[in-house]
Amino acid sequence: MKKKVTTLKMLAQALNLSISTVSRALNDHPDISNDTKEKVKRLAQSMNYIPNIFAKGFRKHKSNIIGIIVPNITHYFTTTIIRGVLEEASIQGYRVIISESNNDVEKQKEMLNTMLQFGVDGILASLTKMTKEITHVLPIINAVPLILFDKVSDKIPCTQITINDEEAAFNVVEHLINIGKKRIAIIKEREFSYTSEKRYAGYLKALKAHQIEVDEKIIISVDDISLKQGRRMTNSLLSLKKKPDAIFAITDSAAIGVIQTLKKFNIKIPEDIAVVGFSNSINSTIIEPMLTTVNQPGNTIGKTAIKYLIKEIENDDSNHISMHKTVEIKTELIVRESTFKIS
Repeated sequence: MKKKVTTLKMLAQALNLSISTVSRALNDHPDISNDTKEKVKRLAQSMNYIPNIFAKGFRKHKSNIIGIIVPNITHYFTTTIIRGVLEEASIQGYRVIISESNNDVEKQKEMLNTMLQFGVDGILASLTKMTKEITHVLPIINAVPLILFDKVSDKIPCTQITINDEEAAFNVVEHLINIGKKRIAIIKEREFSYTSEKRYAGYLKALKAHQIEVDEKIIISVDDISLKQGRRMTNSLLSLKKKPDAIFAITDSAAIGVIQTLKKFNIKIPEDIAVVGFSNSINSTIIEPMLTTVNQPGNTIGKTAIKYLIKEIENDDSNHISMHKTVEIKTELIVRESTFKIS
């Protein structure tokens, strides 16, 4: 049996008041007497009245709700970003609706439209790695403020919160060169990944800066940069006649897969082969040896993204498109035992 939902109309009828009087009493309007406010609130509590925030938002043209769309909600780095968003949203008086695209472009398109149907004031989105066409995103920025974070696109004219992936990868490779490594392999995603290509560009830039020849045999591209692929690709690298002396995997998951395979074959880390990951996940300190990695401050990225979004929402000139900019959050290379032997 369907439960009956208490409405403003029901409260008004029970108290013999108009619906507008009840609504204003619940919202502490100064024109309503304290006695009436008390009666309305007491009855609302006894009848378990819950305000319809969507209806309220429709009337005010503002819902104080923000939508967030991510490719994978279980990814450690993503959870740190979401935590930052939620913390800042709470401080600023906004609610958050979180959805997951599962790295599916059609699902991403559906979620963006659903957010608009929910009447959100703005959207934070991390694009799927398969987002090549942006035609489904462009109409969104004409409807509400949109801010991209982590997985972004320079084709979309909106504010983007990122790290400098190219600079971070350059620092990784330079660190490996500085500890004496000269044959540095990279495990990256295929060419459609914006983030991966930026990290690959940093890899190439560092090799060029130190006059190290690029060897296509140790540049590995995969569809899914996962722990399993890290293991598989390490097997491929170890089968080469001229093996690498370092492996840079562009995610911690893949780097941990690399370490597991090297240990299986009793290869000394970092003496024979050094390993570096990217993101500074919890697992990077659990694996033995502990993983050298790039720390991405997800919490800071989340808080920064929502601050910029709220600024655009509350800037009433409705010309949020002209406000867009790219904001880079600083990263840090965390050096651990997978590249530096502690005596």
